[in-house]
Amino acid sequence: QVEEGAISLWNWAVTKHMGSVVNDEQRAKLRFVACRLVCLCEGSDPLEGTIRRQILMSMKTGKGWIDIGKADLADGFLEIAMSSIEKLYAKLLKGSDGEADIHVHKADVEKNLFKVLSYQAESVFAQGDFQKAVMCVQRCKDMLMKLPKETCYLSILCYNFGVETYERKRYEQSSFWLSQSYDIGKMDMKYSVGKEMQAKVLRLLATTYFEWDCNLYLDKALKAISLANQENLHPAGFFLKVKILLKSGASDEDINSAVAEFLRHEMSLDFCLNTAKLLLEHGRESVGFDFLKSVPERFESSPDLGKITLLHIEFLLHNKRELLAKQKVEEIIIGHYTGKQLLPEALNRLHIILWDRAAKHYEAKSYSEALHWYNYSVSFYTPGQIDQNLAKLQRNMASCYLHLKQVDKAKEAVKEAERCDPNSIFTKFSIYKIAVMEKDTDKAVEAVIEMGKLAEKPSQHEDKLRVDENTGTNLLSLAAQIALENEQQVVAIKALEYLSEHLQDCRQLFAALKCLVRLMLSKVMAENEEKRDEDINSMLTYLTLAHKRLAESFTEEKFTGDMRIFEAHWFRKVAWNLAVQFGGCPEKMRDFFLLSFKLSQFCPSDKAVLIAQKTCLLMAAAVDLEMGRQEVTPSEQTELLTQALQHLQACKEIWKVLKLTGDFVKDPTDTLLLLYEFEARSKLNDPTLYNLMESVWDQPQIEVKTLEIIASLAMESPARYPVLCKKALKSALNLHRKQTVIDAVKFSKCLHSLINLSLPTGLTDLDACVLQEVWDYFEDALSVVNSTDAYPEMEILWLMTRAWNTGIFQYTVGKYKEAEQWCGLGMRFLSHLGSLKKSYE
Repeated sequence: QVEEGAISLWNWAVTKHMGSVVNDEQRAKLRFVACRLVCLCEGSDPLEGTIRRQILMSMKTGKGWIDIGKADLADGFLEIAMSSIEKLYAKLLKGSDGEADIHVHKADVEKNLFKVLSYQAESVFAQGDFQKAVMCVQRCKDMLMKLPKETCYLSILCYNFGVETYERKRYEQSSFWLSQSYDIGKMDMKYSVGKEMQAKVLRLLATTYFEWDCNLYLDKALKAISLANQENLHPAGFFLKVKILLKSGASDEDINSAVAEFLRHEMSLDFCLNTAKLLLEHGRESVGFDFLKSVPERFESSPDLGKITLLHIEFLLHNKRELLAKQKVEEIIIGHYTGKQLLPEALNRLHIILWDRAAKHYEAKSYSEALHWYNYSVSFYTPGQIDQNLAKLQRNMASCYLHLKQVDKAKEAVKEAERCDPNSIFTKFSIYKIAVMEKDTDKAVEAVIEMGKLAEKPSQHEDKLRVDENTGTNLLSLAAQIALENEQQVVAIKALEYLSEHLQDCRQLFAALKCLVRLMLSKVMAENEEKRDEDINSMLTYLTLAHKRLAESFTEEKFTGDMRIFEAHWFRKVAWNLAVQFGGCPEKMRDFFLLSFKLSQFCPSDKAVLIAQKTCLLMAAAVDLEMGRQEVTPSEQTELLTQALQHLQACKEIWKVLKLTGDFVKDPTDTLLLLYEFEARSKLNDPTLYNLMESVWDQPQIEVKTLEIIASLAMESPARYPVLCKKALKSALNLHRKQTVIDAVKFSKCLHSLINLSLPTGLTDLDACVLQEVWDYFEDALSVVNSTDAYPEMEILWLMTRAWNTGIFQYTVGKYKEAEQWCGLGMRFLSHLGSLKKSYE
């Protein structure tokens, strides 16, 4: 049952492979399984048919593995096949009847043995075992006398081995296999591979000797190629013979003899051209040019005759015979207009030769000579013809004219180029160069704008010269360079702006942006303030682009971390300096400070960077608060105050880290953060304001000035927090009292504000507690007035007047006792007045 299943599987694999259902590898695997199963089912004395089947299946399985490149898996099956052949032969001998039967059985077995040996040769060859492969092939070769029909097969097998070893540059092995192939091919002419194949083998053998060591194996190479040419005439054979002769340094006479041999046979024009090229490339000018001269006679009627002239021109130029080359070109031009035109392919080749020669002269700064060669190319175009190559030709000529200072001729050439290809970035660049040379700024800027637009979109038609991204950026870069060399700052700025929009390479982009910033800064410094706004905005745009590209640069392998840090430092410092520079424009100053902060985030967070970040955010918050104090709409004010809070929050986080790095006792940052946050939250009517102030009242190091500013801000519109204001003023007053020597002027101002807040002018119905509190402030004032002569007289007068008026208000409502007390309090200040005392007494 297993054996039947295995045979069914084998047959299924064969039919499915023929129907392309399974591929070669799948078939090899199926054969492997089927063959293994059949082998397992073998008995102690299998039948002849069973052995024959096993031989067939083992051979085909082994060959299947070889064909898919898994030769190591084939060996086992080929051994099984060999073993089965021996079993079959023994079985046949056992049942044979006389000498005739033995010969029949031997012939029968040898066919399979030959196949197995050839497969084994393939297998060991694939595994790199040269010696084993040689042994297997030799055994096969010894069997050819009995199996002459296999001559062709074995010859081709050796040829294939020769090809593979040649391709791997194992020349010694290759020469052995190719020699074997040739020798085997000669063994039986009836079953030979044929003369063409034999010649092919010999040509490869000659090539192997040639590439292995031409000097050492020159005779063998020549012998092989001579035999090949005798076996079968083929251009490749003749060509190779000349190659070998040239490499060996043969005399012109020997080479002439070999070439003369060619000429006795029919050869194609291309073959003749390649031979001439080979001769000329090896410096055999005499033989080469003589051969070239003889070729036209053989191909007079050929439309490809122009190829010969082109080759002649190329080698004349190569050998610096320019005058003769010019004569040949002029002959072609005359022929072009007298009915002997070159084929389109040949004409294109001629244009390439002419342009190449012109380019060499251009590089050597021989611009007149370059024009001479370009004019040859122009000769082949008809007037009014529209062609992109003609446009390119005219642009090249314009460049030559510009170098020769012939601007009018350059303009004509560019005009012609524009007619042929109006939407070419190269044409716009030519227009630009002329405009710069003529110092026509408007036209130059217009050309740059056109170039920028064309750089944005790739060429729309496949037949047009492709303008890739690099071409656009390279031209814009060159445009900027030309403008700078010609001291045309405005034009250079415009070119660099477009360039920075298109550059993908980070290093090039940052170089362009740096140049832009420097140029624009010098322009701004020379301008009136009225014209500055637009240019300042441009610098903001440049720095914003720098920040954007720094953020994107993490994905660019060539742009290292050190490069990123270096660029970030440069741009953050520039942004900082610009913020300081434009302090007169608060909004711009804030934007530059914020950009400096953002750019610094790409730098390592050392102490210097953290201090810069903190300062940037503090300045940005300060500007937002200042702008919020101006005449703005409520919504604008809310936005500004909210922004300020965001900056302050970020600043607080940085400040926390920074304080860990050193001693900042005298640093005012904590105070500024408090005041800025208080102002923003109070004006936003933020409910968290009271929580913020709870921590403030308990601070022992808080200064009087800070408390006074808090008090002022608490009542600054739209904020209104009288309770916080009073608390701040009371705290300030307490601090004044604690001074060893009270500053009477500052004390008086603080007290003035506190009394004003507690005792509003014009109110008569005041609570007794409020009056008592205010009374105590007046008593405080009296105690300081009594202790110093420095109390300002106008403040004493104000205190006297407020106390007296309060008494009068009490009197008007019938509170005579209170009226007497307050008026009396006012009169206690009277004695401390100086020059004003008599007026009020």
